[in-house]
Amino acid sequence: MTPYSLAFFLDVVTTGTVLGAGPADGPGRVSDALGADFAENCFGRTAMTRDYGLPEFYWTRESPDAPWEGHHFTVQVHRLAYGRRGAAGAVLHERYGRFPRRLPFEKLARMLERRGTPLVEVAEDPANAPYYRRFWQPRAEVAISVIGLRETGITPSHLRSGDVYSISAGVGAAGVSLRTG
Repeated sequence: MTPYSLAFFLDVVTTGTVLGAGPADGPGRVSDALGADFAENCFGRTAMTRDYGLPEFYWTRESPDAPWEGHHFTVQVHRLAYGRRGAAGAVLHERYGRFPRRLPFEKLARMLERRGTPLVEVAEDPANAPYYRRFWQPRAEVAISVIGLRETGITPSHLRSGDVYSISAGVGAAGVSLRTG
């Protein structure tokens, strides 16, 4: 792992943004930060996602005439495991260099602790436990999904126990407490 690509993940967890674009930002602001190279999917006329390689941003709106409101974003770290060239997206690759195939949670957590950004383990959805574990950074409202127990057909074959699966921002205390009920 290059120090620069690790810096990307550290920045996302500590700030709750991708290159300054946060979960509540509109589509224009996100494209200003991440560029115009994205795949867009709409679900009806009131929900939309844009996939920028690793980061995916999600928006909703009350009606087709209303403006898009940012809901959350997820950095799909697991996509790196397949070794596809350009999986991170051009903007992130230019800024942070080469990305590794896997991100060991232990290394990420240790570096975050050194930065004064500790993580709290929170309950995982019972349907996903013990195969996945979830950690939360409350100040930035960021959740990290980590492979717990590996199981064929349930966890990705290219990842190991302890690898980061994804990082999501816009996960407040209410979203964390929903998983415990």
